[in-house]
Amino acid sequence: MSDEQRIIDCLINDYGIEIVELALLPLGSDMHASVYKAQGYDRSCYFIKAKRYQDSDITPFIIELLQDAGIKQIVPIIKAIHLKPTYRIGEFTLTVSPFIEGKDGFSQTLTDDQWITFGKTIRKVHEIEVPASIQAMLDLESYSSQWRDVVKSLLLHIQHEPRGDEVAIQLVAFMKQHVVSIERLVGRAEHLAQKLQKKSHEFVLCHTDIHGGNIMIDVNNAIYMVDWDAPIMAPKERDLMFIGGGVANVWNQPHEEALFYQGYGKTEVNMEILAYYRLERIVQDIAEYGQQLLLSAAGGKDRLQSYKHFVAQFDTQGVVEIAFKTDDGLAI
Repeated sequence: MSDEQRIIDCLINDYGIEIVELALLPLGSDMHASVYKAQGYDRSCYFIKAKRYQDSDITPFIIELLQDAGIKQIVPIIKAIHLKPTYRIGEFTLTVSPFIEGKDGFSQTLTDDQWITFGKTIRKVHEIEVPASIQAMLDLESYSSQWRDVVKSLLLHIQHEPRGDEVAIQLVAFMKQHVVSIERLVGRAEHLAQKLQKKSHEFVLCHTDIHGGNIMIDVNNAIYMVDWDAPIMAPKERDLMFIGGGVANVWNQPHEEALFYQGYGKTEVNMEILAYYRLERIVQDIAEYGQQLLLSAAGGKDRLQSYKHFVAQFDTQGVVEIAFKTDDGLAI
């Protein structure tokens, strides 16, 4: 039985949703998850996320917490007939939500009002008092060296004769061409992490990946913050780094940043923490794409797309340029 048929059977038997069609969506970069659009006989549409190798899932608890706080820009989870917020089928953990017809923030520019609403919404998230029972399930920011260590090993790896498919060979050449920038990213992130580990900062609930791809804009121009898969307790700058950060070469205009903070309200942004997160985010992407493309054959036909994502980070007004500008502005 195919994975798709198992999902269809689960929707019918465990959710009471009669499915006409299930279509795989080319969304996201998580190699351990697949997303689908399911259409019911009554023309209702559902967003299905199937995560692999997931023993527990914090997402339903966070969604419920946000909804209880009155945040409307959240897509609810549809529970199974047994009132389970997720359902396990084989190696998959299934989450079902209403499907938002519209575009994401990568493909559609937010209006002034949407930027202000976005700012207000993030502020509400950051001001939520997270119950101890949920905090116990969340990771705490530790400024870990995990991804920096991976990139250091990749820089050693590319010194040898390149192996693998054409994509891997291209990536080795690109990394060698930009080795000074990559070493700077790792070194500066390492320096700032060591400084921040010695200081105490207020931790708040953070989405951690709130870039344009995780903002959905529906046909009525309402916005929704999606993909609450990796929330943590961290300084607010963990989320604020995306505003003006240039992920996918969007959200890099000063007027957008001004509108966001008009909604977010008065706050003191710690530029040292902001710089760390912008640098570290790129280091993580280099690590994850590098491991996928250089140390495995994972990704299949999507390997070229992963390579393009890697390269795009170094574009003009891209994340690398913006992160370096943020770092350059610090009083070292």
